[in-house]
Amino acid sequence: MVKANEMDLVQAGRSPAELISEALKSNANLEQLEKLLALRERWEAGEARKAYHVAMADFKANPPKIEKDKKVSFGTSAGKTSYNHASLANVTDKINKELSKYGLSASWKTQQNGMISVTCKITHVKGHSEETTLSASADTSGSKNSIQAIGSTITYLERYTLLALTGLATYDMDDDAQAVGIELIDEGQQHKIADMLIAKDIKMEKFLAYMKIDKLENMPKAKFQQAMIAIEKATKKPAVKK
Repeated sequence: MVKANEMDLVQAGRSPAELISEALKSNANLEQLEKLLALRERWEAGEARKAYHVAMADFKANPPKIEKDKKVSFGTSAGKTSYNHASLANVTDKINKELSKYGLSASWKTQQNGMISVTCKITHVKGHSEETTLSASADTSGSKNSIQAIGSTITYLERYTLLALTGLATYDMDDDAQAVGIELIDEGQQHKIADMLIAKDIKMEKFLAYMKIDKLENMPKAKFQQAMIAIEKATKKPAVKK
């Protein structure tokens, strides 16, 4: 926005660059030139910001559909976890290809200080950029070593920051909630719940619906005690007399 004391420097239909050129020709003093340069800087930033939002709006008007192209499975036959998600390569290839059509490009930076933080930045060719940051703990699911756990979380956060910043996160919500720091119940807790459901003659489908989860291995550890209390309070169906 132009400051009040600079309004006399702006002429209808003239850009700051034109005003600077005219000022130089008329031997304007240093103070006038500094004001014009500051005005040009703000004007260009505003134009770049508008160009960014126009480009992003055009991108979102016809976004690429991101499909889940990778299946992850780990654990034993007694307690196996599996889910589908869109790989980072699939997400970045499709989104970056479309972004480039509108003069946009994405980049990331990573920080680690207890938690792992990934920042995605989308930049327009005119210079304006916007960014978003997500943080999570290392993904230790599936018996990963420390390096693999960090790498898994970074990959996950790179994928989701890009999806979030482009407004495409709803296209592909992964089932691997543990990768964003949500600790899930372990195999022992899964077996304990399953055994109690059998003892109480409670159908697994009914229990999952009550807990609002799609499968037992996706239950947050914070809900384990709630689940145990609910099962214990449930009344066992009376045996049918023959």
